[in-house]
Amino acid sequence: MIDFIQSETQFFIFCLTTLFTLINPIGIAPLLVVMTERFSKEDRVKIAKKGSATALITLILFAILGSVIFSFFGITIEAFQIMGGILFFRNGLKMLDAKVGRSRTTPAEQEESQESEDIAISPIGIPLIAGPGAITATMLLSSQTPQIYSYITLGLSIMIVLAFVYIILRNGDVLMRVLGTSIMRIIQRLMGLILLVIAVQFVINGTVSVIRPLLT
Repeated sequence: MIDFIQSETQFFIFCLTTLFTLINPIGIAPLLVVMTERFSKEDRVKIAKKGSATALITLILFAILGSVIFSFFGITIEAFQIMGGILFFRNGLKMLDAKVGRSRTTPAEQEESQESEDIAISPIGIPLIAGPGAITATMLLSSQTPQIYSYITLGLSIMIVLAFVYIILRNGDVLMRVLGTSIMRIIQRLMGLILLVIAVQFVINGTVSVIRPLLT
């Protein structure tokens, strides 16, 4: 029982850390403020709520269907770990440079956000919040669940992270005024460092899993 609690606690913390650093709500808060500056405070709250809900549904679906997608396309967990690690490493380097995640959205999507009244689903929900990194991480985490109950742990982690994302996004303008640009960049760099470590570990795990059978 103690081993089970320790295992689930470690997995829970790992899920929270990975998803929070990849979604990077501190980094995307300024971008959301810019994209929604023409809306009223009430509308910005609605957009944050709808965008977070869209991201939640997307990540939960990929968590559930992760193994199905792997089987359908014949993708091994090891290959996905290595690919995910490379993707995470790239994102981590950008965060170390304190770059806001504009690369998650194409120029066309950014232009559409200036014209459309309903930007909550896209580009805010997808791909700004639930971007390629977060989706990849969700699928990887779902494939590494230590117990069947761990799917519940993963789902809970996703909900907690996105609830926190919603709070940050709905108060993005306040957050920017209180913390200031310098503090937000420091926080983002620290999160980038954590993400780099996670990325290296994913690549190591995937590589070792591939090489070990060849050496035995």
